[in-house]
Amino acid sequence: MKNRELEATWAYHNGTKHSYQSIRASGHYLDWENQPMPFKIYSKLEPIPLSQKLSPSGMPALSAISATALPADNQATPTSQILAEILFLSAGVTKRKSYPRGEILFRAAACTGALYHIDLYLVCGDLPDLEAGVYHFGPQDFALRRLRQGDYRAVLVRASGEEPSIANAPCVIVCASTYWRNAWKYQARAYRHCYWDNGTLLANLLAAAAARKIPAKVAVGFVDAAVNRLLSLDSKREAPLTMIALGDGSPQAIGSAPAVESLAFETVPLSKKEIEYPAMTAMHEVSSLESDEEVAAWRREAQRGAGRRKVEGAKEGRFFPLQLLGDGEVPQDAIEEVILRRGSTREFSKESITFAELSTMLDRATRGIPVDFLNQTEASLNDLYLIVHAVEDLPSGAYFFRRERRALELLKEGDFRREAGYLGLGQEIPAECSVDVFFLADLSRVLERFGNRGYRAAQLEASIMGGKLYLAAYAQGLGASGLTFFDDDVTDFFSPHAAGKSVMFLIALGKSAKRRRV
Repeated sequence: MKNRELEATWAYHNGTKHSYQSIRASGHYLDWENQPMPFKIYSKLEPIPLSQKLSPSGMPALSAISATALPADNQATPTSQILAEILFLSAGVTKRKSYPRGEILFRAAACTGALYHIDLYLVCGDLPDLEAGVYHFGPQDFALRRLRQGDYRAVLVRASGEEPSIANAPCVIVCASTYWRNAWKYQARAYRHCYWDNGTLLANLLAAAAARKIPAKVAVGFVDAAVNRLLSLDSKREAPLTMIALGDGSPQAIGSAPAVESLAFETVPLSKKEIEYPAMTAMHEVSSLESDEEVAAWRREAQRGAGRRKVEGAKEGRFFPLQLLGDGEVPQDAIEEVILRRGSTREFSKESITFAELSTMLDRATRGIPVDFLNQTEASLNDLYLIVHAVEDLPSGAYFFRRERRALELLKEGDFRREAGYLGLGQEIPAECSVDVFFLADLSRVLERFGNRGYRAAQLEASIMGGKLYLAAYAQGLGASGLTFFDDDVTDFFSPHAAGKSVMFLIALGKSAKRRRV
């Protein structure tokens, strides 16, 4: 099985690392005349307009962010109105900004380079106001386009190895990436971005669903080729990344699916020419699962768990227990309000945030994620490391988040703004913010357990938590920005504690230097 050929993941991961030398030696430049369009547009399919009314959920953003699962008896079927709201709050156009070269349509969730390469597809049975079918969501005109008519959910049930949440779901959202729309800027490293950008989108989606009391669970384990065929994706240019079960109904409602016939749809060209990066397609291929039996075995391993992880570090450290905001201090802005005003901070003020604000962000972002690769007793594949610059009642320095103690452990004290700026690819943002949060995973352990598919899972989980931090920051009137990094230098900075771990994600948090009225 290709998924167990682990040297392939190490070849991709090591081959796409950033270093000071690799950045200086790179001859890559942005060909603005060939910049890809940030939408997949089917030129001959009729749009099915979605309701643009956004109903208030009444759920505070910090509550929606931290929700992990609804009660097991909470059966719910999304209406077309609820689906429209979830799609909008996940991938809809929320802002427009004009530039000399045109206009950028900013989306609800953060995306590397504002290139928006993640597409959403809907596979559903008959819903109120929407017939069973396979649909593509077009953010540019906020409409669905039907690719197949009929109930094809059984295809996804089988492809997922009979994952219960998929089998019970009235509808499933599939997230896919068109590589070139991100690789135009980031080259082969864009495969990492597939899961970074899918993760921040899923943080929004999960919060929006929770606020509407719709059960949601993310599946990473599925037969890739079966999903490709159903969505009619070009496997050389596109890839399905995740499936999200929405709602909870009766498994008897799903019958056998119609035959999945080959289809070909005309789409508008993304740019004058596309450049292929074979390392991306190779990484996706070696981490693909090839049969529903392999998926079922993969998921059994996931649910078995990996046992208790060894906690690194000295027996006696200097700990700072999280200090959460009091009930009367927690902002009550609804999740819709926060998503609509969220952005990516381009300049921080160097001002301090409170330890309560930081504690609340960390607490709400790390309470758990409904995914198929973690069981209820397993917290995470990733560890959180922090460089604190300006947090009241917390010494500046490097920290490790002790999840089991809900506390920060001081690894080394000092002013590390200059080092943080270097680690964040020599940018000012990580040096000027209040705190940088790095997500690191023990890839050897992850790959041994999950095979190459574990690389997808580790990247995705880190970015979902990163997306939750984004929302938790904006819920408190703060700013946030996702960044890239010099891989090995980050590990070295936090070592010996982080020795052997690999960086999955980085986010900067703090007060924005320029506050814009909403």
